[in-house]
Amino acid sequence: MDLKDKLISSFMAFEETVDTSAAVHDVRTEAIKNFEKVGFPTKKDEAWKYTSLNTLVKTDFSVFSKNNKTVELKEVKEYFLQEVDTYKVVFVDGKYNSFLSQTTHEGLDVCLMSAALNKPKYKMVIDTYFNKVADIQESLTSLNTAFSYEGAYINVPKGKVVDKPIEIINFSTGVEAELLLQPRNLIIVGENAHVQIIEKNQCLNSNKVLTNSVTEVFAQKRAIVDYYKVQNDTQEASLIDNTYISQKKDSTVSVHTFSFGGSMTRNNLNFYHKDERINSILKGITIIGDKQHVDHYTLVHHAHPNCESHQNYKGIYGGKSTGVFNGKIYVEKEAQKTDAFQQNNNVLLNDKATVNAKPQLEIFADDVKCSHGCTIGQLDGDAMFYMQSRGIPKKEAKALLMYAFSNEVIESIKIPELKQKINKIIAQKLGVNIGFDL
Repeated sequence: MDLKDKLISSFMAFEETVDTSAAVHDVRTEAIKNFEKVGFPTKKDEAWKYTSLNTLVKTDFSVFSKNNKTVELKEVKEYFLQEVDTYKVVFVDGKYNSFLSQTTHEGLDVCLMSAALNKPKYKMVIDTYFNKVADIQESLTSLNTAFSYEGAYINVPKGKVVDKPIEIINFSTGVEAELLLQPRNLIIVGENAHVQIIEKNQCLNSNKVLTNSVTEVFAQKRAIVDYYKVQNDTQEASLIDNTYISQKKDSTVSVHTFSFGGSMTRNNLNFYHKDERINSILKGITIIGDKQHVDHYTLVHHAHPNCESHQNYKGIYGGKSTGVFNGKIYVEKEAQKTDAFQQNNNVLLNDKATVNAKPQLEIFADDVKCSHGCTIGQLDGDAMFYMQSRGIPKKEAKALLMYAFSNEVIESIKIPELKQKINKIIAQKLGVNIGFDL
């Protein structure tokens, strides 16, 4: 039995274990039917032209974790943002861990998706928002929707400025030889509200894990959302991250994606504008080597006038790694005065690394300012020579150049403690001891 058949046959058993409303049942049923129809994406699909799932599809992943493993704080403390207090929603092998979490219902909801799906008091919210911006026709989103049950549920009410960042962390312990995790997050940010969110997926051993995640974000009028995805997993971990964002009038949503670890990472990031004067910010840094593969697939759908979007992705590729950037800006006829910018810059550290870049603009309005750019090159030899001539060793000179290349994205991180953590990860990736607190 291949993985697709295994998932389809597991669906009925899964539904018998969860207690949800008929409406959610109908959504799940429609989703599994769509996944059964289209299956896993292949390289024949234009959106997956440069990323193959063949190896993953042939792996006998466990759909559910049958065993429980206790995780002590000392084992995972390094993965939290230790320097500042945060709300935490933590899952271990797909199951909520109350010991490691710090949730709240005081002034806002930072809690569980399973609770929101099951409790009557959340029914109106679930009916209004659940699966309303996610693309049900996308096969892996359909797969996640069919098995959606656990994840983070965050609801920030009107006018609320959340007093500390929120961390969403999914740990896998290796209780199964190969495990498939499918977290589902729902984030609602009310009018004039502000929230900062950090999301991580972390394997704690060398067993294979595939995470197929879906996150829906709804930013209401004048809401501000700062979302940070830190992807620094083990070499046996693969991630397919599907994020869908709906923005209302005068809202600002920024998503920073830091891709450093994992065997295969695919980020599907989709922004949908629902009114005027919206600002969407997409930034990312990728630093990988060996045979790692990172694919960024972005969409900003401009459907209303006087909106902005800004994309800036930096990539540094060594070893036999592969990078993909497939960014699309779509401007409807009604979206006059759109200001959209897209930039993708890449550095290849040797002749065995590969980058595939495909920036796209589809513009149907005539009064817009849209631009895109893409560069693929190597480190500046003259700059390297200059720094070495001033006494800086070659390794440190190379690291400084790569850090300077990434710094434009790093400087836009709004949580100082997270910025320091990203700096340390970059130093580790570059193999130097420079502090980088620049």
